[in-house]
Order: sequence, then structure tokens, then C-alpha cells
Amino acid sequence: MSNSEQKKTDWAMPRHLDLYYGGAWHQAQGGTQTTLNPADGRALAQVAVANKHDIDAAVRAAQQGFEAWSAVNPIERGAMLREIARRLRTNAKELAWLDSVNTGNPISEMIKDVGFAAAHLDYYAGFVHELKGETMPTADGGLNYTMREPLGVVARIAAYNHPLMFTAAKAAPALVAGNSVIMKAAAQAPLSSLRLAEIIDGVLPPGVFNVVTGDRECGDALVRHPAVRKVALIGSVETGVAILRSAADKIMPVTLELGGKNPLVVCADAPVEKAVLAAIQGMNFTWAGQSCGSTSRCFVHASLYDRVIEGICKLLPTLHRCGDPLDPATTMGSLISQAQFDKVMRYIDIAGAEGARLVAGGKRPADPALANGWFVEATVFADVTRDMRIFREEVFGPVLSVIKWENEEQLLTDINSVDYGLTASIYTQHLATAHRLAKRIESGYVWINTTGAHYLGVPFGGYKKSGMGREEGFEEVLSYTQIKNVHVAL
Repeated sequence: MSNSEQKKTDWAMPRHLDLYYGGAWHQAQGGTQTTLNPADGRALAQVAVANKHDIDAAVRAAQQGFEAWSAVNPIERGAMLREIARRLRTNAKELAWLDSVNTGNPISEMIKDVGFAAAHLDYYAGFVHELKGETMPTADGGLNYTMREPLGVVARIAAYNHPLMFTAAKAAPALVAGNSVIMKAAAQAPLSSLRLAEIIDGVLPPGVFNVVTGDRECGDALVRHPAVRKVALIGSVETGVAILRSAADKIMPVTLELGGKNPLVVCADAPVEKAVLAAIQGMNFTWAGQSCGSTSRCFVHASLYDRVIEGICKLLPTLHRCGDPLDPATTMGSLISQAQFDKVMRYIDIAGAEGARLVAGGKRPADPALANGWFVEATVFADVTRDMRIFREEVFGPVLSVIKWENEEQLLTDINSVDYGLTASIYTQHLATAHRLAKRIESGYVWINTTGAHYLGVPFGGYKKSGMGREEGFEEVLSYTQIKNVHVAL
């Protein structure tokens, strides 16, 4: 047996592949669907598909869970979240393996995802006593005060690029605020979410944490259900628009973290070596570019343009080559599906037809061991211009566009000309330039002389079609509450 085959037998599929709600497993009325290993195209398991009747049952169970959760002492709530974090760390390797086989992402990175999720749970557990109201003086000498109360049943729809992390970490702020949560696992990669439900079963009261799997009907039923009081999504603009339309009928709050066409600006005074490394790291080639925060448009000052492109082409093959996602040495995984592979290859063809210059990648890797997977080499186009589709549209694949700039005003016009505004990165040694550009770039999250990092407690979210609301900080907890005012005439 090869090393790769041995790795694949280290852990098994989740014992349960049904729907988890009310503290129990339930067979889906909507049937099942096959979930695949994107690295070799093989079927992994048959997973439940929830229809609207399944969702109704899950919501009713979550409503009962909310009533029980509301009565739990805040100190106990925090302790339960920390216990979930402990169980995540204990089972980190198994969860990372499931994510790797179900997403095609390198297992070394998926282990980091588990740690990041556990850190989020510990972080949010510390806020159990911080959901406070205020007292306000009144002219008549009465007592006026506010209380923060949970919304009730809330739903979160997870993306496929970080399935375990999004399911575990994103439940935390809603739970600490006192809500019950229904997590819709990523349709393409549901396995780690189901295993998470098995691992933490019994920690929370029944119905407080629930996991459903399925396709568009499942998500639509969640959004439309009258007892669901908020929906949060990490996903595509198209899905976000559909959720907003449904939410409007209910006057329901939403949080959306959507796509990005993010700029990385290399100024004339930037150190070339650091700029080259940033251009590669910011693109998130490790996840085959499947990251909404990827800085997929690299704007390089004309004085450094040729040197930066040369540096990228030289350094890129040493950092990112497609390989078996279960090999700890692999630094670049596969795309999630045949549909995503076809989309990325179509954009590569369009870029060439529109005049962009291919300087790296652009095809399947030659390794025959990867022939059955949805792999695309790390791809770089130079001489990209504003009129090209890869300049304006999110590819969500390993495709980096390099653009030459000279005039700062034109640079800012070009950066802000797209519909997205999630992240941005600026490389310069001049303090005034850094702050001037950061202020004028229309993005919700800006890095200066670094790229890609997220920090606990720092709000993350986008401008324009990149979303609404902020996550990863205390503001996210507050978004799962509502304010009640009480006035007492003394």
C-alpha cells in the first residue's frame, strides 16, 4: 500500500450522514446526494438532502432548543463553548482529514482551520457577560433601561472552502448571544460538519446546535421559514442577492460575506522581494485561489513591473505545486468540483483571447497521479487591462492578474471601478502613501505591508457587493441581539 493510500485509511467517514437536529439524527425526506473527493473524483458518501419539510422539523426543534438555551446561566454557556473548543482540538487531525478529502485542500492547512475555529469558540465564550444594557436618566425621575436579548432561531449557510471552520467558528457568536443555530453545511463538502455534530453531541441542550445538508431548496427553505429570525451567509453574490430578496419579505436582518476582486498595490518604493512574495501569498494559491479575500489583481508600479513579474514566475513554482492533498508536504490543492474547474479554465481561455499575457500555469498539472482530480496550475497573467473580464469578475480559482500603473489617481479609479470591495493590500515604505491609499480604496479590510491575515476581534467584511455586516469581533455578537427598552415610572 502506498503512503497516499495509507493516509486515506487513517480515519473513516462520519457514522451519521443524516440531518442533525433536536439532539438526534433524522433521515431526510428529500433523499440523498453523493459527495465527492475533488482530488480524484471518487465518491465518498451519500449525504442527506433536506427539503422544506425537513427544514420545518429542524426549525421547530431549534425553537425548542432556544427556549432551553435561554434558561442556561451565562457562565455555563461559556463553559460549554470552551468544551466544544477542547473537543475540536482533541479531534483536529480527524477533522482536518475529512476536510482535506472533501475539499481537495492541503491537510496541513485544514489542521490550522480546526485550531482557528477552536480559538474563535474560546474568544466568543469570553463575551457571555458583556451583552449589557444601559440606564438613561429621564425628566420625570423614572427609571429607563435597555436589555439585549437574543433573536431566537438563526441560520448560517457555510461555504465549501473552509467547511469545519465556518461551521464551528461561525456558530459561536450566535450561541454566546443566546440564540439556537441551524448550520447549513456546504453542499459540496458536508462531511466535517456532520462529524462535528457527532463529536459535540450532548455538550449543548438538544436543539441548540443543528446541522442540515442539502442543495438550493434546503437553503431557500431556511431563509423563508417564518421562525428563522436571521440568516448569515458566506458565499456568492448571486446567493446573497437571493437571500436579501427573501429576507425583505420577512423584514429579517442578514449578514453577508460575499465575493471579492481584491487589489494588491505595489508602489514604486516597495521592496521587490517582499512585493513578489506578497503577490503569491495574497492570491491564496494553497486553496487553489478559492478564497473571497484573495488579492487577485496585483497593481505594480511601472518602474518595478518587469522585475515583479520575473520574480513571481521564478518564486511561484518553488512555493506552490499541485499535489495529493493528504500529503503534508503538498502546498496547493484542487478546485472543489468539475463545474468550478470548467469555470476557471473558461476564464483562462477568455483572458488569453482578450490579450492578457500568460506567464505561468494555465493548464492541468502534468503529474499523472493528479489526472482524475480538478487541479489547475497556479496561473499568472501579465498585461491585464481594465477592459478584460479577469480584471472585473471574480474567478474564484488560482488566477492572478498583474496590472501596470503609473498615475495614482488612475490607479484608484481602476481599483474602485469593480462592484466588489472586500480586501486590499498596499506595499510601500512611505507612511503618507500607505494611509492615503488605505483611506481611498473602497474595501472593508486593508493590509499595509502584509496580506491575508485575520486577527481575532478585528471586524471583517466588505463594501459594495462584497457584503454587509461585520464578523470575527464583538460587533458580530451584537448583530445576533435586539434591544428592548423598559421605562418605569417611579
